[in-house]
Amino acid sequence: MAPPPPAPPSMPSTQGAQYAQQFLTTALSQRGPSALPYAEDAKWLIRQHLVSLVDAFPSLHPKVTHFVHNDGRTALLLQAEGTIPIAYQGAVYNLPASIWLLETYPRSPPAVFLTPTQSMLVKPHHPLVDRSGSVHSPYLLSWLFPSSNLVDLVRSLSHAFSLDPPLYSRQTPSANPSPSPSSNPNPNPNPIPIPIPSSHSSPAPARVFSSSSSPYARPAASVEDPAEVFRRNAISKLVDTIHGDLAALRKSRELEVEGLFTTQAGLKQREEELRKGLREMLDEKEALEQQLQMVLMNTDVLEGWVRENEGRGRRIGDVDVDDAFEPSDPLSKQMLQCTAADLAVEDVIYSLDKAAQEGSISFEMYLKNVRALSREQFFHRATGAKVRAAQLQSQVTSMAARVPPQYAS
Repeated sequence: MAPPPPAPPSMPSTQGAQYAQQFLTTALSQRGPSALPYAEDAKWLIRQHLVSLVDAFPSLHPKVTHFVHNDGRTALLLQAEGTIPIAYQGAVYNLPASIWLLETYPRSPPAVFLTPTQSMLVKPHHPLVDRSGSVHSPYLLSWLFPSSNLVDLVRSLSHAFSLDPPLYSRQTPSANPSPSPSSNPNPNPNPIPIPIPSSHSSPAPARVFSSSSSPYARPAASVEDPAEVFRRNAISKLVDTIHGDLAALRKSRELEVEGLFTTQAGLKQREEELRKGLREMLDEKEALEQQLQMVLMNTDVLEGWVRENEGRGRRIGDVDVDDAFEPSDPLSKQMLQCTAADLAVEDVIYSLDKAAQEGSISFEMYLKNVRALSREQFFHRATGAKVRAAQLQSQVTSMAARVPPQYAS
């Protein structure tokens, strides 16, 4: 695969942002076969992300090109191509990189690749970059929509790569090796890689050992300070640990918030149940108050009757049976008469049954009297039923008239 072309010279920040704004407005407004595969509601946010990126890092330029997925699919996507600046040992270096905005961006993170030239190598076993140049940084792994953006992504990559540069220059062995005072050859003739400077036209001097040189004869400048290496590795590990802790904390907080939402929904449901129960209790209270008023009115009626009849005979022998109960109205008197006549006929029929069984009267006489008494009993019962219906209607009317106005509704 041919190396990517060198990045164009960076233009001023304001001019680059204006150019990117015009270019992105045209590209994202395309329709038909040339339309970009982004959601319509996300295009404005994509445009803002890229314009802010160009404004903060003028060395990155937006473009539209084809992207090949791992499964062979090809898609026309937006890309920010250029260099990412880093600071390493007091010098500034530019790492060639490309940032692809995939179809689901910004809800999912972009794809970031380092694009080394022919004179560059990817550092083996780098914690953030694999051999193909694909970047897997903690910021990408913890991408959160809509707070994550391209500017913070590039800043985090610049900081992480400044601690541990992922690209090194490809060096050649020295033509004039220095003589070695020792007779033992160096077992590692491979070159020691160094980071790429910002100006690729002046390569850094090679730091190699020939087969005849001794490890004790190498210059002190070619050996890195162990304390500095330990410090860089410790900072990189600390940053990774912090990113991991933040991601775990975010997940735990999301679960906690989800639990709070569930509790809130349960509390709202219980609130509705309590309100319904309170309404039912208030209705029952009103019904009980109405019944209490009816009981109090009936109590007043009974107490009045007791007061009226309190001075009457103290002994049963002084009280006439017919005067013991005095009907309060004509309907009650008529009902009392019908009931007494009905019971009297019932007693006569019972006596006839006994007389017929004992043979005191003939069977023909028994049937004749029972037929006549049954007819009379029927009329008494029918009259009593009509009187009872009239009494119920009268009681309903009287009770409705006694109900206080506040309970009439």
